[in-house]
Amino acid sequence: MRLKLHIWRQQQAEHSGAFETHSVEVDPESSFLEMLDGLNERLITQGDEPFAFDYDCREGICGSCSLVINGTPHGKHTATTTCQQYMRDYIDDAELWIEPWRAAAFPVIKDLIVDRSAMDRIIQAGGFIPIRTGSAPEANSLPVAKVDADAAFDAATCIGCGACVAVCPNASATLFVAAKVSHLARLPQGQIDPKRPEKMLARMEQEGFGSCSNYRQCERVCPKQIKISAISEMNRLLYRS
Repeated sequence: MRLKLHIWRQQQAEHSGAFETHSVEVDPESSFLEMLDGLNERLITQGDEPFAFDYDCREGICGSCSLVINGTPHGKHTATTTCQQYMRDYIDDAELWIEPWRAAAFPVIKDLIVDRSAMDRIIQAGGFIPIRTGSAPEANSLPVAKVDADAAFDAATCIGCGACVAVCPNASATLFVAAKVSHLARLPQGQIDPKRPEKMLARMEQEGFGSCSNYRQCERVCPKQIKISAISEMNRLLYRS
């Protein structure tokens, strides 16, 4: 299959960027990142500079493959990261527009790579538990209701990719913060610091993320299908404190 690619090229955050167009012949069974690898190999052979893009596990676990494809973070499929997309998914598309996350809190490092360390600082603002944990407790010594265990596990699947920020008109990281807060909130071991939601939301604002206006686009593009009910859980804890 032949595709025309419009890929964002930018040296760093201080420089202006622009789309660069390339035509490629690609195997429909190759992954999206393999397609970019092939293009980069061609560029290197021609003596041109390859495109910089981020990746790590290529298994939909790490969240590094942060690309906006035709206006949608991670591409057209739901519950799927960029690295899990295959070119056969785009067999009906003649052109693809590929760009990085768009948010003031995610400055461009180069081309398709953005600095997402602001999300790490939000997590750090939540604090830590300054106690000795000792040996592992008996599994049944702290019974947890199944509904609470399921909700905690669902929130804990957040990989911190930032797709929720990229799609939000306000560039809000509220769904990310809510997932990190609520995955511990329902567990006995997680109810240590009642000020955790307040501190993390304050840091989110300080980092330049916007506020939530309930567009719910974040829920739609989240590759791990984190529900906005996590935001409701976070707000409950916030106002209770």
